[in-house]
Amino acid sequence: MSQISVLIVEDDVPIAQINQRFVEKVEGFKVTGIATNLDDAREMLTLLKPDLVLLDVFFPDASGVDLLWYIRQNHLSTDVIMITAAKEINAVQEAIRGGAIDYIIKPIVFERFQQSLLRYKAYRQKINQVQLVDQEEVDHLLGTVGKGSVSSQSEVPKGINPLTLQKVEEVIRETQTNSITAEELGQQIGVSRTTARRYLEYLVSIGKVRADLAYGAVGRPERRYYLKSPAQKNQESLS
Repeated sequence: MSQISVLIVEDDVPIAQINQRFVEKVEGFKVTGIATNLDDAREMLTLLKPDLVLLDVFFPDASGVDLLWYIRQNHLSTDVIMITAAKEINAVQEAIRGGAIDYIIKPIVFERFQQSLLRYKAYRQKINQVQLVDQEEVDHLLGTVGKGSVSSQSEVPKGINPLTLQKVEEVIRETQTNSITAEELGQQIGVSRTTARRYLEYLVSIGKVRADLAYGAVGRPERRYYLKSPAQKNQESLS
């Protein structure tokens, strides 16, 4: 998957630079432009055609929400995350009505910012993989881009980190065979084999992954983990 291009629209230059550093800390994203006013932003949207815009609300000459609606009307392939100090509920409502996929209130906490970008990355990976969807796939897409976090701590047991869990799923999905061993996974994400197995077994327990023993030419059989296809999940729900 190619890098996701990001346009930052922020009139405070130091904050724009902080946003850029945050973006560049998240794998798979690159900042292609920074606009400090809405006129420049409109021009950059046409020239750069970014995948994602990080958009402030408050500008001296207008509201960032005006640009949000402009994007919805003229750049349908571009998505928007609002990053703003605006805490008024009407600002949040306008952003939602205008199609913003997230709303982050300043000052930015990197972990929350990272979660938002990782959700968006997972969403884009998913829509690039499928042409037709069933209800489960639609629910997953809406949940991926709509939740306030990748997965809240209350949704996973102790010892399972939501961000690490998402990374595990991404690694399995990106392997050519959609299968992996705990040792292979540990090497790819930089954790021990025991830790990798814990995450894989958790995915087995919630029905996202299945495990089989694979017998090689020599040595003991190894436990391989496979992502379940939508068809497999549907079959299980009917049985």
